[in-house]
Amino acid sequence: MSAADEPADEIAAEPANSPAGKPADSPADEAADRPAAGPVDDPAVDSPAQDDAVHRVEHELGRLFARIRVSWREAAITVHPDLQPLGYQVLTSIASGRATSAGAIIERLQTDKSAVSRHVRQLEALGLVESVPDPDDRRARVLVATPLAQERVALARSRYEARLGERLRAWSDRDLDLVISLLRDLGGSPEGA
Repeated sequence: MSAADEPADEIAAEPANSPAGKPADSPADEAADRPAAGPVDDPAVDSPAQDDAVHRVEHELGRLFARIRVSWREAAITVHPDLQPLGYQVLTSIASGRATSAGAIIERLQTDKSAVSRHVRQLEALGLVESVPDPDDRRARVLVATPLAQERVALARSRYEARLGERLRAWSDRDLDLVISLLRDLGGSPEGA
């Protein structure tokens, strides 16, 4: 699973109704007349209408990313009031076992060494992370989440999953499959990744 797949990339669900108070159209309803996702080879399709549609997608992605950042902030506060969103991302990388060294965290989160070092020190000071000898190489050390950290991360994730689950359960399986497919295409992820 990639960094983009884990619940740390969380979205706080917004109300299921449109701003006008009417139920929002489902993604499948809105996509019923559109061709299958994928590159468009016909240069004639590059029209003002398509440019407008691309602009609207970019706008909605911006709104989605803003909600993700809010969710990270909320999750960080759930873990500890002094924890910053990047600190939460560092902690979830360690807690999941996907990144247990500073170098692996830097690579996973695509951030700089000083930021990771600062957050790891804070996590250690808060009793959320420990540095222990690597069981495979006693000369090296690995970062592990403490039981307190595991408990707090589980609480933050359960709150997020409840909000997101409430929103997504209102959609049909067809809608969810369509969203998954479109997001995979947009992100350039191979099938099943």
